[in-house]
Amino acid sequence: MALPAPADLRLPWLAAVAWGAALWGALRPPGGGLLLVGAASVVVALVALTVAARRRASDLSLTSPAVTATATLLVLVAMVTSASLRTGGAGSGAVAEVAARSSPATVVGSVVSDPRPVASSGFASAGERTVVVRVLVHRITAARGEWDVRSTVVVLGEGAWEDVRLGATVRFRGVLATADGDAAALVRPRGEPTVVGEPDVWWRAAEVVRAGVRDAVAPRPRDQRALVPSLVVGDDSELDPELADDFRTTGLTHLLAVSGTNLTLVLGFVVLLGRWCGVRGRGRLLLGALTIVAFVLVARSEPSVVRAAAMGAVALLALAHDGRRRGIRTLAVAVLALLAWEPRMAVAAGFALSVLATAGILLVAPVWRDALARWVPRWAAEAIAVPAAAQLACTPVVAALSGEVSLVAVVANLLVAPAVAPATVLGLAGGLLAIAVVPVGQLVAMPAAWSVGWIVVVARWGAGLPVPSIGWGTGGWPLVLLTALCVVAALTAHRLLRRARWSLAAAGLGLLAVLVPVPTPGWPPHGWVVAACDVGQGDAVVLNAGPGAGVVVDAGPDARLVDRCLDRLGIEHVPLLVLTHFHADHVDGLDGVLDGRTVGEVEVSPVSDPAESAAAVTATLAERGLSPVVSAYGVPRQVGDVVVNRVWPEPSATPQALAAAGPNDASVVLVATVRGVDVLLTGDVEPEAQRGLGRTLGALEVDVLKVPHHGSRHQSVEWLTATGASVALVSAGRDNTYGHPAPALLDVLRGAGMTVLRTDRDGDSLVVVRDGGLATTALPAVGTPSP
Repeated sequence: MALPAPADLRLPWLAAVAWGAALWGALRPPGGGLLLVGAASVVVALVALTVAARRRASDLSLTSPAVTATATLLVLVAMVTSASLRTGGAGSGAVAEVAARSSPATVVGSVVSDPRPVASSGFASAGERTVVVRVLVHRITAARGEWDVRSTVVVLGEGAWEDVRLGATVRFRGVLATADGDAAALVRPRGEPTVVGEPDVWWRAAEVVRAGVRDAVAPRPRDQRALVPSLVVGDDSELDPELADDFRTTGLTHLLAVSGTNLTLVLGFVVLLGRWCGVRGRGRLLLGALTIVAFVLVARSEPSVVRAAAMGAVALLALAHDGRRRGIRTLAVAVLALLAWEPRMAVAAGFALSVLATAGILLVAPVWRDALARWVPRWAAEAIAVPAAAQLACTPVVAALSGEVSLVAVVANLLVAPAVAPATVLGLAGGLLAIAVVPVGQLVAMPAAWSVGWIVVVARWGAGLPVPSIGWGTGGWPLVLLTALCVVAALTAHRLLRRARWSLAAAGLGLLAVLVPVPTPGWPPHGWVVAACDVGQGDAVVLNAGPGAGVVVDAGPDARLVDRCLDRLGIEHVPLLVLTHFHADHVDGLDGVLDGRTVGEVEVSPVSDPAESAAAVTATLAERGLSPVVSAYGVPRQVGDVVVNRVWPEPSATPQALAAAGPNDASVVLVATVRGVDVLLTGDVEPEAQRGLGRTLGALEVDVLKVPHHGSRHQSVEWLTATGASVALVSAGRDNTYGHPAPALLDVLRGAGMTVLRTDRDGDSLVVVRDGGLATTALPAVGTPSP
């Protein structure tokens, strides 16, 4: 594989040094001693260079080793110093000092991010959503004084905080707490914010454009209505988490946020319009610069958007000036400029993905394209090589973030590529027109909605394949191995691609890999009694009822994930399915349990709330000739190798009382015995119902506890610890927005002597009878990362 000439590697070398130095400075801020050593090294190098210059002026050419070495040293010290000072600065100053004392304060600052509601952060009041807002503080007043500052804080508000506007100046009072990362503090506000200054005109204009894009697709189906603003201007506020999950699985996540591709398409479209209107020469450059500025304002001037703008500008500039020859040097300049602007970007995964993808397209894609062009049309070779090279370059970073390697990403990106340009350009054009005349804008944006509709189809199809991805460890050695494999593939794959027979054979093996699940040797282990399936943010528990049979309690939120878990366990017959209550995270995966298996009885909660979800469950079961029933209270039943007994809700509870308690506290609670092991399955019961169980049943001792409500912090810890369980199973989704499981609760459970298994980190979690005692084992997730 041909590489650039050695002289062309000077700028990439400096960019790599800058990246490594900024990474070191951000992750391990050095002390003053290291900075002094670095500064002294620069002085020594400059003195040596001056002496050499006097002896032989020719040595000072720009290509001389002395100049390169000095430049390397300067970049190294400058980046380490800048990154460490920026990282250390976030945790110092007046705001950090007030936060360290957990003191209340009055804050005046500018809103620098759009309010982002999340379901819960553990801070919100009952019935309220937490709203996350970043505020650049200008002035802070606390008990010990008043300071003019410039520090960023993260506000965890609720209610009226959803309505604050980006760019507005607000005053509020709250309690400050220490924070990790680049924020000086976390703030829990007291009361509503007071707006003391409206956003500047450019922020108001940007919001008009964003509203226009939303209006242009308002009549379209939900997924299209959410995805067009996300693709065009990075507005993902209405995006369905399950759809975002499908995009992650199929390697299409870059379409859910502003990327360099977006800017390249928009910039190319604007420049083309300018040419049609007679704009030439420097006027075209000025038009391009104004377009970049406007794009950053509309998409929000966050580091990720600035990064995307830089990468888009690199792509366009490289295209205009022989990108194959100069692209890598242009990319290196962009990396240096971005790190000089914000050194802490070195630790951002998005920065790494952008740089690696661009480098893969510039370095690897041309070689692969030329190899493929020997036996396929050149346009087809380019269409295959570009997404494949970008995906290969990003694979180690993606695996480090998600713990998996996508098997369908290249095909998915290839299929959606023709739809990205019309979706972006027509979506933006429709939004601009909708500002003046909404019907015209909706007409123009209609093809954009159709285009994203196709993208949604591809994402759902790819994620629905039997094996869309494979699990991969996130530890050091697995990632080193994966990186080595990717380097080998980048250097050698062109030899395979130039031969049609071998390429088609490799494609056939890839197709087989995604269509035919490979059995996991030794799984499930002999003697397993209960399994908590990794189904994301939801519950699905399986009790071993005999060879090929399992009692399933809840179906999780995703049919594919519960289906795969049951397949891995070898479950072909479900003699009893229990749906503890009708929340989506317990019943939306019902099809995954039913498809391809025989199901006996289906038992449900006595409270049909939410009503829509309960009706959907009834309809789904009716299609398969099944009818849900409410299980009998206090009547142990033998189901294969399992004895099941419902212990909650109490039969004395009236329908009105159950309805008032809500679906969580009306969850079916079971005590099951599997081969002598007692298991308590708690649904989502909350403290009131837990205390009710304690009053009704007294001391209930079991071996295995399924922790209620995904490990929420709202628990009766006295009741949970009184069970005397030796194993606690927690079913929660990776990186969920609820704060589940609560660290404090896990500490309590471990302090009570329980071994805690959590599906968000451990994957499918099993309890096994081994040598007369209980053991635990887990299978890291294979498939979609949890929402």
